[in-house]
Amino acid sequence: MTLELYVDPANGQVYTTPGENRINLGRFRKESENAPSAAKLAAMEQRLAAKEKELDSKLTQLGNKVEAQELTLEQSEQKQAKANRQEKWYDKIRVRGYTQVRYNQILSGDRRADSGESRLRSVHDRSIGDDNSFSLRRIRLVFQGDLNDYVSFYLQPDFASGISNQSNNERRENFVQLRDAYADIFFDKAHEYRLRVGQSKVPFGWENLQSSQNRIALDRADAVNAAVPSERDLGVVAYYTPTHVQEIWSRLKNDKQKLFGNYGAVGVGVFNGQGVNRTEKNDEFMYAGMVTYPLELDALGEIFKGQVIEAGVSAMHNRVNVEQSSGGTTAEEFSEDRIGFHVVKYPQPFGFQTEWSWGKGPEWDSDDQKVQEKNFHGGYVQAMYRILDFYGDWMPYLKWQTFRGGWKSSTNAPRAETDEFEAGVEWQIMKELELTLAYSKMSRKELSTSRFGQAEGDLIRTQLQWNY
Repeated sequence: MTLELYVDPANGQVYTTPGENRINLGRFRKESENAPSAAKLAAMEQRLAAKEKELDSKLTQLGNKVEAQELTLEQSEQKQAKANRQEKWYDKIRVRGYTQVRYNQILSGDRRADSGESRLRSVHDRSIGDDNSFSLRRIRLVFQGDLNDYVSFYLQPDFASGISNQSNNERRENFVQLRDAYADIFFDKAHEYRLRVGQSKVPFGWENLQSSQNRIALDRADAVNAAVPSERDLGVVAYYTPTHVQEIWSRLKNDKQKLFGNYGAVGVGVFNGQGVNRTEKNDEFMYAGMVTYPLELDALGEIFKGQVIEAGVSAMHNRVNVEQSSGGTTAEEFSEDRIGFHVVKYPQPFGFQTEWSWGKGPEWDSDDQKVQEKNFHGGYVQAMYRILDFYGDWMPYLKWQTFRGGWKSSTNAPRAETDEFEAGVEWQIMKELELTLAYSKMSRKELSTSRFGQAEGDLIRTQLQWNY
């Protein structure tokens, strides 16, 4: 009797019938119970050795084929993953913003005044005054993104701007106005060197550069903000930010410190100089620059470990045409020169902040009834203390400011005389929600060429801000 045998290499099972993946071992015949001859045994061993060799060869071929298929699959997966990582620029656009709602209540003081006398008003908050309740101070929406490793863009409108002199000379609220529209052009992958082209903040004054979203006090100080009341202008700025400075600011940001933003350790710019969203009135440029440097205080001992103090200087030169009450702007260009310095100790937990500015610029002369170039000076001091993780984060603060000088962005550049004290607390309930309560004692000259003297008063001020 003869049998034909097959083996499956996957499981080693021997079969008597052919099938898928079964290898033919040959034909076998039953021998008698007597021992086979030596010749027959040798022949059988040779056949088995040949089949074993053939089986090994086919197994090797099968293994190589499987490995090739696995490699092809892996390469395909890597190619697909790489394609997924190569996002389009419009996939990288980020949208964020914040909204501020305010309510101010004058407790006592010059809410109203006779004709020719100053009323209690603030150039920074139109809701301070008579017959005012709730107001939308800012509604900001930011669109920003990286077009590639060397070009990024930033666009920010404000939806809470007001327009004066409407029907019956009334003011209308909550119009859209462009705040920022610029591109950053980087010259290296470390982003140490860049040009900023478009409408952006002017590098003068630490508090001017700090976003109102991050500022602790409700308003900027007059002495610094008088340089660029809108904080912005149209032009070109060159920034230099060394890598180690970027690392310090990144660490402070991760520590939830309220930074002024990355406007470079060195920033120098050329601008139109007439003000944000205003038509240029002369062929002259405004030149502005600021140098600031954060210094780590670890070397002073264990008590100062992780603490940072930042200091710097600012300078500006401009030629500006002042808006007139009779219409248009002055034919005469007025020179404006400013210098200033700042020192900021980030609250860890105690902090302080101060800025002072001096210079010469346009100011209304009430005796001669015309705009002249006059000296100005002023500054502020602020102290704050940070309390973390106690039903949210708290930042109580004290701020005192003073200023004497012209306000160039108002009609006829009226003289401002400001002395103000503010005590308040910012409560960050959660990342998305902040509440600020403050008491202010103000002494201000109303920014008008037809009103004189100081208006004084005490106020309670509140602001609710939500971030998105």
